[in-house]
Amino acid sequence: MIELLAALSASAASGMRIALPLLLIGLLQGDRLWERVPLLSLLHPQVAIGILVSWSLFEVFASKQQLGLRVLQIVQLIFSPLVGAIMGMAIAQASFGEDNLAPVFVAIIGIVGGLLALVLQLVQVGWFYRLGRLPLWAILAQDLLCYCLVLFAFDAPREGGIIALLLLWLAIRSSKEWYRWYVGQGKRGTRGTKRDKKGS
Repeated sequence: MIELLAALSASAASGMRIALPLLLIGLLQGDRLWERVPLLSLLHPQVAIGILVSWSLFEVFASKQQLGLRVLQIVQLIFSPLVGAIMGMAIAQASFGEDNLAPVFVAIIGIVGGLLALVLQLVQVGWFYRLGRLPLWAILAQDLLCYCLVLFAFDAPREGGIIALLLLWLAIRSSKEWYRWYVGQGKRGTRGTKRDKKGS
């Protein structure tokens, strides 16, 4: 159970950022870097570091600007399920051991992790388009939370998993609020249209 919570914690970090969690998980493994990380294990470590550092810097600076945040959210929305699955599988293999974990179970963890990352990313996109822009403190909180979730996956998996489940609960609550807001906007639009017709 602790190992599953660790995988959820790592996958939830991918719902905040893409490159930063992958960079952190490689650095935290020491000399092995990304040996147990799917896809990244196929790349040379120096190439992987170059790509992840460059994109992590882009995520940090682009998220503070309106145009950069729009571009970043589109990219994250596309790739967050893949990165979430990779993070979940990597943590599961590191926690359970590659020989003690069936490939089917690894795939299930990857699917769950990818879906969790996608849901969290959809929540952020929804709030962005509802509010028009995200406040700076919220963006900084995302960066900090992403960093903490990766650390918790290694050092405090229970706390990290609980935070991930709490974020999922908040996402479900947000979806209900969006639906009410969307229905309310639709009713207002319908009333406005009817008034325009009566006035004409």
